[in-house]
Amino acid sequence: MNKYENDLTHIRQMMERSSTFISLSGLSGVGAGLVALAGCALTFYILAQYQIDYFDGKPNYYSYEVLIQLAIVAISTLVLALASGVYFTVKKSKKLGHPLWSTATKNTIKSAAIPLVTGGLFCIIVTWHHLFYLVAPSMLIFYGLALVSASKYTQSDIFWLGLCELTLGLLAAVSVGYGLVFWGIGFGILHIVYGIWMYQKYK
Repeated sequence: MNKYENDLTHIRQMMERSSTFISLSGLSGVGAGLVALAGCALTFYILAQYQIDYFDGKPNYYSYEVLIQLAIVAISTLVLALASGVYFTVKKSKKLGHPLWSTATKNTIKSAAIPLVTGGLFCIIVTWHHLFYLVAPSMLIFYGLALVSASKYTQSDIFWLGLCELTLGLLAAVSVGYGLVFWGIGFGILHIVYGIWMYQKYK
């Protein structure tokens, strides 16, 4: 009887591995969170150099020089965060002996891609119209939607992280002048806390 139970357990685990992307590492979240906080701090530093008060509650019209520097920071933050995520995910995948590029991986990426690409284009549009106060809330909201969508093919805990990001995005949209603070909390602190919790749970 025990032999049959073990066989059934093994089959169930194989089915879960084939349909769920389980190589996502909690350390990816920690790494991305640290990078986000560094990017947030650098953004405040750049604004301070140009004597821009981000917390004045008024729409600001930044010069192209400022926009270029902020764009460099944003792109660098994104690249470093993605690099951190890929590195720790690949490392965990090898440790577990799971194939990194599987059907579950493809489904996860596809589910997240539509909200992320749409959100990225929307942020470019609002930046073009100098509606900078909408950029941070939009990034949080679309990122939250991407996590909720992708949670069907990876750890279910991602769903709750997505809801938290969505909530922060909506709060940021209401609290004009504090969007970057909510951005730092969502992409920085929340990622670090979530990453540590995930690492302890699935290590």
